[in-house]
Amino acid sequence: MAHAFLKGLVAILLAGATSLAAADEPAIRVVTEELPPYNMSENGGVTGLSTEIVRTVMKGVGASANIEVLPWARAYDLALHTENVLIYSIARTAEREPLFKWVGAIAPTRWYLFSLSDRPIQLTTLDDARRYHIATVNQDVGEQYLIAHGFEVGKELQSSSMYENNYRKLKVDHVELWISNELNAINLMRKNGDDPDTTMVRSLPLPELSSENGLYMAFSPGTPDETVNRFKAELERIRRDGTYAAILDKWLKGAGPAH
Repeated sequence: MAHAFLKGLVAILLAGATSLAAADEPAIRVVTEELPPYNMSENGGVTGLSTEIVRTVMKGVGASANIEVLPWARAYDLALHTENVLIYSIARTAEREPLFKWVGAIAPTRWYLFSLSDRPIQLTTLDDARRYHIATVNQDVGEQYLIAHGFEVGKELQSSSMYENNYRKLKVDHVELWISNELNAINLMRKNGDDPDTTMVRSLPLPELSSENGLYMAFSPGTPDETVNRFKAELERIRRDGTYAAILDKWLKGAGPAH
């Protein structure tokens, strides 16, 4: 009886300590972009695959914050230069590795250079793409990748603030190619009334950007390690108990290509 009482008392004290630790931590700011189906505005709120995972982790650590949907370049700049900012869905690259405090992977991603079936372009290598105009998003991983390989904004690259703008550029022949995450490309084509199976041409896969653990949540460098570690631990917990897999299954069912 006494043993059970002591166990209960210890559990209460530990829970209280955890709550106090959370309460003592500074408030966080959460930023993302319009990247359906990972993160997107809907009915006055923010939803999506990555958003649901981020909200689940936040709930588990007892954190709360309004999610701000911003142009990617602004979200990225805030996360680089402002303390206690959580950013998602962000690709983890060698160049970005030292710039953020990484919590963990939250979604798969596959990247391609796309063209349209009525103006198909087949590429063998990335160098083949230098002959074309390519739609990119300012400061996103696709644009950074192409710049790192010698492409230039204002020359081969036409930079924009949103993925949806780039699909429109491709449709009206302002550009010949579009660099994008596959699920986002499929989503935007369907949103515009197009069938990806008949409209989309995967002109060149980009394996360096593609991974089952391709998109992450990360904190700004000024965020306390204690905060980052609590988020890491909770993300790992929902991976172990099946919550993470269930969320992925819910969102990815029917979201991908039909082929």
